[in-house]
Amino acid sequence: MAVSTVYTIQSLNSTCSISTSTKTNLGFHQKQVIFYTTSTKKYSTQKFNTFITCSSADETKTVVIGLAADSGCGKSTFMRRLTSVFGGAAEPPKGGNPDSNTLISDMTTVICLDDYHSLDRTGRKEKGVTALDPRANDFDLMYEQVKALKSGIAVEKPIYNHVSGLLDPPELIKPPKILVIEGLHPMFDERVRELLDFSIYLDISNEVKFAWKIQRDMAERGHSLESIKASIEARKPDFDAYIDPQKQYADAVIEVLPTQLIPDDNEGKVLRVRLIMKEGVKYFNPVYLFDEGSTISWIPCGRKLTCSYPGIKFSYGPDTYFGNEVSVLEMDGQFDRLDELIYVESHLSSLSTKFYGEVTQQMLKHADFPGSSNGTGFFQTIVGLKIRDLYEQIVASKAAEPVAAKA
Repeated sequence: MAVSTVYTIQSLNSTCSISTSTKTNLGFHQKQVIFYTTSTKKYSTQKFNTFITCSSADETKTVVIGLAADSGCGKSTFMRRLTSVFGGAAEPPKGGNPDSNTLISDMTTVICLDDYHSLDRTGRKEKGVTALDPRANDFDLMYEQVKALKSGIAVEKPIYNHVSGLLDPPELIKPPKILVIEGLHPMFDERVRELLDFSIYLDISNEVKFAWKIQRDMAERGHSLESIKASIEARKPDFDAYIDPQKQYADAVIEVLPTQLIPDDNEGKVLRVRLIMKEGVKYFNPVYLFDEGSTISWIPCGRKLTCSYPGIKFSYGPDTYFGNEVSVLEMDGQFDRLDELIYVESHLSSLSTKFYGEVTQQMLKHADFPGSSNGTGFFQTIVGLKIRDLYEQIVASKAAEPVAAKA
C-alpha cells in the first residue's frame, strides 16, 4: 500500500511535492509529501534521486468527469466533442507508447478504463470472463490512481493494448485540470463514484447498438458479421449485470432509441435521442425548452428550419428516473442543414454558452463527426458546454475558499 502524507498551511499559495524514485505497485511514488510554500521551483539531487516539484495551487485542482457506456457506443466521438469545447486537439502522450489509449489536450486528460484490466485477452479467455466482468478489472488500482490524480499526484498508469490484447508497461500521467475517465466501469465502484464531480452515461438501445457495432467493427477492425453477433450475445448478460445499472448514478444520460416518426422503422438511420438531466446536481442546471418545468411538444419544421421526411420533433418536460427528479429534452429526427440549428438553439435556455450561437458553431466545426445530423451530436455538444461551465464554477468556488476562511 502506498504511503502518502499531506500537510496544508492555508496562508501560503503554492503546492510542492517531494518524491523518491521508489515506486509502488499502485503506480505512484512510495513517499510523497504535499505542502504549501511561496516559491515555484523544481529541484533534483542525484545522490538520493529525490525530486521536489512546486507549482501554483490552481494547478492541482483536478475536476474528474466520468463517462460510462458499452463498447462501440460513441464514447470516442463524445470525447472529441468534449475536448474541443475546452480548446486544443486531444492527442496521445508525446514520445510514449503509440498504442496508448490516453488522450491529452490543453486542459483535459482522457483515460480509458480498459487500462485497468487485470487480465489480458488470453487470461480472460482462460478464465472464461469478459472485459465487462469485475473480476477482469483492478478497481483498487483504479480508485487509488484516480484519487491521486484528483489530489494533484502523478501516477504511472498501466496500458491495455487493444491491438495485441496484452498489458503493456505503464505510462506517466500528470494531474490535468480536467480528468475524464471513460469506459465500462467509471460508476461501478462506489469509491471511484465518490471521486466524480460529474457523470454521464451513454445509453444506446439494443437495436441502435447493433447497427453501430457492425459499422465500426466491420469497417475499422475487420470483424465478420457472424463474429460481431456472437460477441454481442456473449457480452449481453455481463452488460445487463454490471454496465447498464450504472446509469442510475449518472448526472446526465444520453439515451438513443429508434425513431417514432416512421412506423415500424427497421433501418435505424433516423434516431430519437433523449437527454435526461438529474435535478439538484451542484453546479449543474438542466437545459430547458421554452419554459422551465413545463411539458412541451414542438415541431420546428417550417420557414426557419428545413426538414425532409420524416421531419423533426422536440419534447421537453419533468419526469422521474430511478427515483430521481429529472428534466428530459428529446429530439426525434435529423437536421438537413446544420447552419439552421441556431433557430433551435435560440429556443433553448440554460445552455451555458459563452455567446449566441456557440452550440451551432461547435456542431458546424465537427460536421463530419458521427451523429452530427441528429440528437446524439447535438446533446453531446450541449453536455460538453455544461461540463465547461461546471468546471469553471468549481474552480471559482475553490478560489473563494481561502478568502472565506480569512473572513
